[in-house]
Amino acid sequence: MELPSLEILLLLIATGFIAAFVDSVVGGGGLITVPALLAMGLPPQLVLGTNKLASTMSSLTSTASFLLSGKIEFKLVAKLFPLSFVGAILGTLCVNAIPSEFLKPLVVIMLIAVTIYTLMKKNWGAASTYKGLTTKKVILLIVAATGIGFYDGFFGPGTGSFLIFVFLLLGFDFVRASGNAKVLNFGSNLASFIAFAMLGSISYGYGIPMGLSMIVGALVGSRVAIKRGATYVKPLFIGITILLIGKQVWDLLIK
Repeated sequence: MELPSLEILLLLIATGFIAAFVDSVVGGGGLITVPALLAMGLPPQLVLGTNKLASTMSSLTSTASFLLSGKIEFKLVAKLFPLSFVGAILGTLCVNAIPSEFLKPLVVIMLIAVTIYTLMKKNWGAASTYKGLTTKKVILLIVAATGIGFYDGFFGPGTGSFLIFVFLLLGFDFVRASGNAKVLNFGSNLASFIAFAMLGSISYGYGIPMGLSMIVGALVGSRVAIKRGATYVKPLFIGITILLIGKQVWDLLIK
């Protein structure tokens, strides 16, 4: 197991904490951790797997924090968790067989649509209007949990935004939507981590220190979100989604 130098270790701790603080609420932590791991000299084939190890530790912490606060619709997401898990395994296994580049333009369009829709509905997510499931909503959830899980294992950017958006469509407020999304995101992260581990594509010497730092960041971030509510989560959601759009557009332009 390759161990990082003291300088790299400090960078792992700092970037992990910041990434998890944001990711615990609205996702998007990969915007920070993936470039950081690349800059630290890890081979590209190890970066995604190492990031998934750390992200799994972070999303487990966030899930536990939201669950203990009562901000998760547990019976609902417990049924969706296996779908997200299986979808992510299939997506991760497809990474080596199918290039993910063709997804980038579609992801940009979808993220823009999510942002515009959220901005137009000014009071959306301020209070929960969820009143149970209809047949259409069940179908939406099955497709979304499996499809977004597959997407997270296959490509990843914007997974948190897409999951939160789905739960907002069901009528949950921003905090509960974020909590529910974290459970499914944990499922897809865990599945991808297992798949990467089986492929031998993880640097544990880098991933474990970053993951431990992300546990702390996730704990702090989720508690702040729970305490401050939708007035904090919604602007952060919009901001991170816009950053994701910018990152994907940049990648397309410099290709």
